[in-house]
Amino acid sequence: MEELIIVLTTFPDEPKAKAAARALLEAKLAACCTLLPGTSFYWWEDRINEEAEVVMMIKTRSSLYTDLEKKLREIHPYEVPEIIALPIIKGSQNYLDWINEVTKD
Repeated sequence: MEELIIVLTTFPDEPKAKAAARALLEAKLAACCTLLPGTSFYWWEDRINEEAEVVMMIKTRSSLYTDLEKKLREIHPYEVPEIIALPIIKGSQNYLDWINEVTKD
């Protein structure tokens, strides 16, 4: 079975996150995009910032990462978007099979 990953990114608001999720799903670069509200604390332009953000967890194949990152960079509103991939080490076999079935071949 192909290696599967979760890609994390953040958006400034829910409408932008929803639009990005739909774009990734329509391109078959993701099987599922989960949106979670959150608050990020980060360094930017020599100061600490605090902002409400929407965290997106993208479930996909490792082989699609390059195309997924490219698509995210095209549609993302941030100058330097967070795009981090984490391996899925274990999971429900039915769910893992489903990720492989619905993403791009």
